[in-house]
Amino acid sequence: MADNLTEQKILEAATNVFQTKGMDGARMQEIADKAGINKAMLHYYYRSKQKLFEAVFKTAIAIMAPKLREIINKEEPLFDKIRNFTNGYISLINQHSYLPTFIIQELNRNPNILKDTFNKEFGNGFMKMRAQIEQMVKNGEIRPIAPEQLIMNVISMSIFPFVAKPILKSVLQKEDKDYQQLLEARKTHVADFIINAIKIQ
Repeated sequence: MADNLTEQKILEAATNVFQTKGMDGARMQEIADKAGINKAMLHYYYRSKQKLFEAVFKTAIAIMAPKLREIINKEEPLFDKIRNFTNGYISLINQHSYLPTFIIQELNRNPNILKDTFNKEFGNGFMKMRAQIEQMVKNGEIRPIAPEQLIMNVISMSIFPFVAKPILKSVLQKEDKDYQQLLEARKTHVADFIINAIKIQ
């Protein structure tokens, strides 16, 4: 039990340091200090900074993957899928606000790190969503749009307010509480905006 608690403290401390300083800027001593242990103990659990980073990164993906996989793979009408994705994704990121910046930061450092993971977790679901969009365009049920563009719109409009939070708070002149209300409203606003843009009136 003590081992599990110590490891949990290490992962929480490492997440905080990696989030603020990135992989290259993080120091094992700082992580050990935040976890309340000595550096030797930290190396007992994780022999290198790379191993520790991989553990933190896998934890981040493990938080995201199940919920998103469930939404993307579910057999349902496209508009319902869009609503469920924006609501589910924004709710998830609200609870773990460090995730988008943390993952994007690592993608910039190591572009291939998520390739296999994302293909495994989401590849099939996005292929089915792409086929669904193509069929609806063909049937005249939605306006002509490339499936890739629609999928990028859904993802980017959901994630950008979190990644750009410091800039947007300043531009919009919002305090944390007010900005949080905007994020909450985006659960439905993003879906409404996209659906209204593609549906046949």
